[in-house]
Amino acid sequence: MGTIAITGSASGIGAATRALVEARGERVIGIDRRDAEVVVDLADADGRAEALALVLEQCGGVLDGLVTSAGVGPPFDPTQMLVINWFGTEVFLSGLRPALAASPGVARVVAVSSNSTTTTPSIPDTLVDACLALDQAGAASVLAELGDAAMFYAYAGSKMAVARYVRRNAPTADWAGAGIRLNAIAPGATLTPLLQSGLDDATFGPAIRDFPVPTGGFGTPEQIGAWIDAMLSPMADFLCGSVIFVDGGTDALVRPDAWPATYSF
Repeated sequence: MGTIAITGSASGIGAATRALVEARGERVIGIDRRDAEVVVDLADADGRAEALALVLEQCGGVLDGLVTSAGVGPPFDPTQMLVINWFGTEVFLSGLRPALAASPGVARVVAVSSNSTTTTPSIPDTLVDACLALDQAGAASVLAELGDAAMFYAYAGSKMAVARYVRRNAPTADWAGAGIRLNAIAPGATLTPLLQSGLDDATFGPAIRDFPVPTGGFGTPEQIGAWIDAMLSPMADFLCGSVIFVDGGTDALVRPDAWPATYSF
């Protein structure tokens, strides 16, 4: 069996995914602030670099899969949220790509995005562009100009950067051409410790509860984990650059005709 690295492996979606992956015999290298093979704070640049080095050491330079599940959401410091969600994802996507390419079979990567990418109106392109350019200072500057909305845009913008990274890179020679299947999952409201902290907040709790979910209620980490586990399996070998929405129908309700969109030369 193979070796799969999972960020955010100690709780929520990451922990649910880990349980499923290990149940079918895979070895997991977990990355988290506690209860993991690599214990690190992804908000710190030195910590991210150390974590990357430790994962490469533990996998011997050969990795068969990767899940980037670590993340935080409102209420949280916007700049730190952006750093953890985006820069804490990108470092593993780019830094572990050679190890994934070294897998003797097809390597599979699932980056965790969010349906906030399409249900949050007017995400500033300047914020997303700064993220994709790895311009942390520029991204922080954009957030500083957003005032009270910074917290919402830090989350949605970071997750948009994840989705765009996947779409831009998945079909390239460095990824698909190297035997790596790169895809993203975009969960909706999922009852993780992250969501619970938002529900417990006097400001954000009512907004979260009022957000429409056509199927009713919230998703569970196990439901999202099951999708990720499938995306790490051979059934996903023809899946490339996809962003899979698993959100109880929220995205479809909010923008039914926006996707698929017609294309013109």
